[in-house]
Amino acid sequence: MDPINEAHVSEPGLIVVDVAAANDDTVLSFQQLLADRWATATATSTTRDAGEPGVRLRCYLDLRQPLDS
Repeated sequence: MDPINEAHVSEPGLIVVDVAAANDDTVLSFQQLLADRWATATATSTTRDAGEPGVRLRCYLDLRQPLDS
């Protein structure tokens, strides 16, 4: 994954989440759980590292903006 951009964590409550999972469905489901609770900049696709198992995904959360249930 690319280094974290300082702007994405410039204030308290901003979070960068890097997730690794066995497959796309798992990592995208986890991202959706986060997006259902907080303002989230979601990723639309996963990445694969050559020679490594599984997939990776990065998304950005703003804990200052909880979503209503």
